[in-house]
Amino acid sequence: MTTAIDIDQFVTAIGDAIIVSDPRGAITVWNPAAERMFGFSRDEALGRSLDLIIPERQRQRHWDGYEKTMETGETRYGTQVLKVPALHKDGHTLSIAFTVGLLRTADGTVTGIIAVVRDETSRWNEERKLRRRLAELESTPG
Repeated sequence: MTTAIDIDQFVTAIGDAIIVSDPRGAITVWNPAAERMFGFSRDEALGRSLDLIIPERQRQRHWDGYEKTMETGETRYGTQVLKVPALHKDGHTLSIAFTVGLLRTADGTVTGIIAVVRDETSRWNEERKLRRRLAELESTPG
């Protein structure tokens, strides 16, 4: 027996941020986890550009890749976890990890991109501390 899944309930209940953007990069889905992670309410995010959460220095690279994905209908990040900096509403930087998937019409036209995002800031900071400590230990004469 197959049980139908209520997609809206799934997107609302999941602990990771779910963000969907249209072909121009405007946000069309912003779940409660995205609100918690980035600080913007659903109303503040919907219809806005993804620039809302992309640091200035990352934007050109992001949009170059986004446009290429829209043109070709292919992404190399569908199976890879991408780790990048992101912005919180209050201006502090987050370290996020995410995967993306392309949304398509029945004829294969790309209608948007869905990203499943996790906040890795604490882990990234801890790894940075460990790397620094290791470098200190390795540089200490023996």
